[in-house]
Amino acid sequence: MARWLGGDERAATLLVERHASALARFAASLTGGRGQGASEVDDLVQDTFVRAFQSLADFRGESSLRTWLFTIERRLLVDRRRSERRRPDRVEIGEEDAATEYTALDAMVAGETEGRIRRSLERLSPMQREVFTLRVAEGLSYKEIAGVVGSTEGAARVHYHNAVRVIKEHVDA
Repeated sequence: MARWLGGDERAATLLVERHASALARFAASLTGGRGQGASEVDDLVQDTFVRAFQSLADFRGESSLRTWLFTIERRLLVDRRRSERRRPDRVEIGEEDAATEYTALDAMVAGETEGRIRRSLERLSPMQREVFTLRVAEGLSYKEIAGVVGSTEGAARVHYHNAVRVIKEHVDA
């Protein structure tokens, strides 16, 4: 970050290379296959970096850069969803109308286990899903998760443990 602020253009490339895949995984978990799929995720990641680079001088270092990027990305998605809800000409598309897409998760998890895990994640509340993804897929601490989702560390722990319980109950059924 210091190199970027000092004018080193290559530092921006390194920051993107270091954090883009984690941001894409988080965005994919938040969008849940809605919208335009991979292009929506790519747009969200790109917009996250644009916003971050525009306000990097304001980064206070109270959290890690990675946590700050997740927070920016989450806020961008929340803003987009609000904007979509306000559009009167919006067309609702049902699940039966949606085209399926082969995702990275499909490649990693096979067969029946994949289906069970997907169904169990769908049973989670949006907050539980976010906390679970940040903890398991991204390895964030509860403190970092609390900063991203705007809760307390204790609440993040509760959401995570409730998510794990729901997933275990569904997968074991």
